[in-house]
Amino acid sequence: MELRHLRYFVAVAEQLSFTRAAAVLHMAQPALSVQIRQLEDELGVELFDRSRRAIALTHAGETMLGETRRLLASLDRSIDLVRRVGAGAIGSIAVGFVPSASNSVLPGLLRQFWEAHPDVAVSLREMAPGDLIDGLQAGNLDISFLYLPFSDPLLDHLVIVREPFVAALPFDHPLARQTTVDVADLRDEPFVTPADHGMPGLNAKVTAICHAAGFVPRAVQDDVWLVQTIVALVAAGVGVALVPSSSQAQARAGVVYRPLRPRSAHEAELAAVWRRNDQSPAVGSFLAEMDPSVTPNQ
Repeated sequence: MELRHLRYFVAVAEQLSFTRAAAVLHMAQPALSVQIRQLEDELGVELFDRSRRAIALTHAGETMLGETRRLLASLDRSIDLVRRVGAGAIGSIAVGFVPSASNSVLPGLLRQFWEAHPDVAVSLREMAPGDLIDGLQAGNLDISFLYLPFSDPLLDHLVIVREPFVAALPFDHPLARQTTVDVADLRDEPFVTPADHGMPGLNAKVTAICHAAGFVPRAVQDDVWLVQTIVALVAAGVGVALVPSSSQAQARAGVVYRPLRPRSAHEAELAAVWRRNDQSPAVGSFLAEMDPSVTPNQ
């Protein structure tokens, strides 16, 4: 017995005519009759009463029709499920992110993905940059959102937003009265700088901006990786800082933000990072929401 025998049987049972069923199935009527007879021979029962002008289902045929419909419906659901999993419409992904990503495009990306893929479960994990890379390498995370740069030949990335740096100053700082801040004017200031725990990220960008202005930032606190904490330390008067402009979305008393003069070529680049050889359809769907040209195994 093959699947086609069952579909042929349902067509004849619904039409109660070999001729009409053959037309629906786009096959010759004699060939259809042979297929149904093969099915009956294998089952050892008559499925159709052929003693009258119009055929009718036997009691066995009526039972067969109900069971076959349920079987085919279950098969169709299974096929649809497999196809949706293969297309990345069903599944699960683990997404890690640095907290400051929530000030930028991450909330919108997540909403967009959930609306397009409601059957994909997304678990979110707020982590430090180094832990995000470790999580990808260990297979505990599928996608991480963090600031460039990083270095790992087994990971690929897509920049999803670029934003300028701004100066974060205590509200009573003399430079806070200016509308813009020349980076060179920060030369002698104490700096609160992002941590560099083997993960260059924002630390490398802040250092590059200061180098371009002719000085090395004098870090008085360099073991902080949360941008929110950096801003809090600025508010406490510990020092000044250079932070991504999206940090201004979370207003904090005691801090003012000023654009840099001139605007630096070094920008904060928030990127989605994933394993280069990842074959997960769900990961592919997530990346495609950000850029249709990107696939995880490119």
